[in-house]
Amino acid sequence: MLTGKRLYIVLGAVVLLLPSVFSLLQLYTDWLFFVETGLGSVFTTTLSAKILAGVGAGGLLLCVILGNLLLVGRQRFPQAEVFMQGTNIYRLKRDELERLARPLGIVAALLLALFAGQWAAVQWEKFLLFGNAVQVGGVDPVFGRDIGFYLFRLPVLEFLKAYAGFVLIASAVVCAALYYVRGGITLTERGVSVNPAVRRHLAVLAGLFLLVTAAGFYLDGFRLLLSGDGLVHGAGYTDVKARLPVYRLLAFATPLAGVALAVGVWSGRWRMAIAAPLAVLAVYGVGIKLYPGLLQKFKVAPNELALESPFIEHNIRFTRLGYNLDRIETIPFDVDYRLTAADIAANDATIRNIRLWDHAPLLRTYSQLQQIRTYYKFFDVDNDRYTVNGRYTQVMLSPRELSYDDLPSKSWINERLIFTHGNGLTFGPVSRISAEGLPEFFVKDIPPVSLADVKVDRPEIYYGEQSNDYVIVKTRVPEFSYPTATGNISTTYGGTGGVPLDSLGRKALFAARFRTEKILLSSDITSESRILYYRNINERVRTAAPFLRFDADPYMVVTDKGGLKWIIDAYTVSDRLPYSQPLKGGVNYMRNSVKAVVDAYDGTLDFYVSDPGDVMVRVYGRIFPKLFKPLSDMPEDLRRHVRYPHQFMQVQAAMFSAYHMTDPKVFYNKENLWDIPVLGEQRMEPYYTIMKLPGEKQEEYILLLPFTPSKRDNLAAWLTARCDEPNYGKLLVYTFPRDRLVYGPKQIDARINQDAYISQQLTLWSQRGSQVIRGSMLVIPIEKSLLYVQPLYLAAADKSGLPELRRVIVAYGDEVIMEENLELALQRLFGGKRPTAAAAAATPPDRQSSPSDLAREAMTIYDKAVTLQRQGDWAGYGEELRKLRQVLQKMAK
Repeated sequence: MLTGKRLYIVLGAVVLLLPSVFSLLQLYTDWLFFVETGLGSVFTTTLSAKILAGVGAGGLLLCVILGNLLLVGRQRFPQAEVFMQGTNIYRLKRDELERLARPLGIVAALLLALFAGQWAAVQWEKFLLFGNAVQVGGVDPVFGRDIGFYLFRLPVLEFLKAYAGFVLIASAVVCAALYYVRGGITLTERGVSVNPAVRRHLAVLAGLFLLVTAAGFYLDGFRLLLSGDGLVHGAGYTDVKARLPVYRLLAFATPLAGVALAVGVWSGRWRMAIAAPLAVLAVYGVGIKLYPGLLQKFKVAPNELALESPFIEHNIRFTRLGYNLDRIETIPFDVDYRLTAADIAANDATIRNIRLWDHAPLLRTYSQLQQIRTYYKFFDVDNDRYTVNGRYTQVMLSPRELSYDDLPSKSWINERLIFTHGNGLTFGPVSRISAEGLPEFFVKDIPPVSLADVKVDRPEIYYGEQSNDYVIVKTRVPEFSYPTATGNISTTYGGTGGVPLDSLGRKALFAARFRTEKILLSSDITSESRILYYRNINERVRTAAPFLRFDADPYMVVTDKGGLKWIIDAYTVSDRLPYSQPLKGGVNYMRNSVKAVVDAYDGTLDFYVSDPGDVMVRVYGRIFPKLFKPLSDMPEDLRRHVRYPHQFMQVQAAMFSAYHMTDPKVFYNKENLWDIPVLGEQRMEPYYTIMKLPGEKQEEYILLLPFTPSKRDNLAAWLTARCDEPNYGKLLVYTFPRDRLVYGPKQIDARINQDAYISQQLTLWSQRGSQVIRGSMLVIPIEKSLLYVQPLYLAAADKSGLPELRRVIVAYGDEVIMEENLELALQRLFGGKRPTAAAAAATPPDRQSSPSDLAREAMTIYDKAVTLQRQGDWAGYGEELRKLRQVLQKMAK
């Protein structure tokens, strides 16, 4: 029977061991996940690196401290005194001191070793990059070292320097504490009394610490190239001419100061011991702080452009390298306004793919028309392109996922065994609308009904953006598939995803991981059952490849076989590229090098390298040789849907707005600084469209973003990223002439607001209790001209209002037109019906109406307007007045 004291010991041990037990359970279930996905080598490589780094660092620190404690234990100090309580002094015998000091020292060493091991273990990625580093090919402009030194080697050297300093400080503190306990260091009325043996021991540690400090000064010279304290990011004139020589001097002088310190303390010559580190501090204060400040103020500031130009040039060159801006091709775009109906017809594919449905209104509309049940939810709307019924078409699609927060009855069986997956997606063109102003569909309803040649044969979504942490499939309880008018349809999972629960041990394991006994006790779970976890696709890819950064906007693809797969863009990043301007958070090197693909049904993971020229992904490929595949290995039906990431272009555009200027003088004076247009309180975001680029013969899927001059509203350029093979990833910027006005989105927006008819209509709609939603302003280049297109939606003022696309505003040149649809707007702008491309050249001019015909038409419109006025239909009345104005204009010609 356990006594009270032993019981407390046992309970304490259990409390201490429980976190370790749960960590091991987490580790083993993660191992099963990696085995399930075929990525076991990634797990073992990562775990091995963590163990080696942690055990190595912790073990080395433990050995160093224990070695020092051994030296402490060999010393004998008479007259040992310990102050134990208040002002009472208790003299202890030497053996009592030994019993107190040794266990405390060992415990302290173990705790410090544990901390050091954990600290080193989290640096596992740095060690793997260091061990697999490659030569980049370019060198820094100050030291001439390969860029790979900064990306892969410098981070480890800095860690080793910090680790060595920590080891020495920890050793000194532990030794000093034990020396004090054992009487080697005593407090007297005269001050601190240190035994000569103790003094010699601590002198050696102090000298070694100064050697480590010298190594730090040497590395600080390299870190100047990563500093952000000057005119531009990276080392400037003051850094190179003042701070760098001082750092080199300190790297040479500090070891000498360390030797002088050690000798002075060893021999008791305190002036020597104190003078050496004070001299180092003085050189540091004067050479790193005072002199550079004076040099900057009295020499650099009055001649800043001349002295800093070489360093501005370094900053420009390396920032363009860091964000892949040096691959952007600049092309003049000599805009004109000679667009004709024939040009519109020749660009028919561009016109019919102008996106009229914005993401937010369309998401609301999809949610009300296609959500079907309250427990389904559309989380996001994605933009892509498909060949639909033989036409290259831009589409909007949204997966219909299961919302566990909205289940009608929440229970463990419902959430984990019955409601296991979402169902299908809604899929339609970006520009077509019904007579009621609602979107048209290519795929809709549950089960999926296809109105085109795009079929969805495997609509179940077990892995998605809203999936919960785990479900169990192939149980005795039928899974809910979808509702019908007569009842619910059930299904049974037929995929290979998840881990089999084929033993009592597995059930117990996952019961412990997910903190529920139901997995262990449920009679519905059989030997055929499988547990699906890491179901959230963002969490799934981050777990599989934690060294990559993933885009916040995954998008779904319908394969040729009718399956559903997710594509997630992944980035390699670093904060170690010399001279490159960093983003918020420190990143100054970024590449979209990887496309991750997740099967929505069985959770299969694949990682494809989309930028093999990226040095970071080359090194990761050396570390994890079985993880990455070339993009050519991606199935062709997926490769057709690879797109340039919206998030990456935002980053590149923000940098390119300044770093398109490559001349240091122009950059310094900000003579041609660009900005991203602002509408309302938000900056425009890049948008996808299908169009024919200038000089090209065929339409393609691109990502586009316009620029304006800084603090101006007219357009300066537009940046585009090509998404289709074989031109995927090519970046082009088309620059407008600087000697003429090209309207920007904000100027077009102001002209729309100033248009009397449009302003009147917006006011009338608002007064009738409708919410007017103005969609995104799109700038669409066609031939050498620009069209500006903005959709208008009407919705009830309450939150449940269904947005309907009721008008389209089109601006061209000095004209602004609002019509019921894009076709009518273009007809008004360019005359006649928009002909097909094939018949454009042969289209005869429109027959002119006779004056009597126009008079009769005007009278008909007038009568209708009067009737609508009497009925109180002011919106209809305004519409008839607009038509009457058009007829009168024709009569006046």
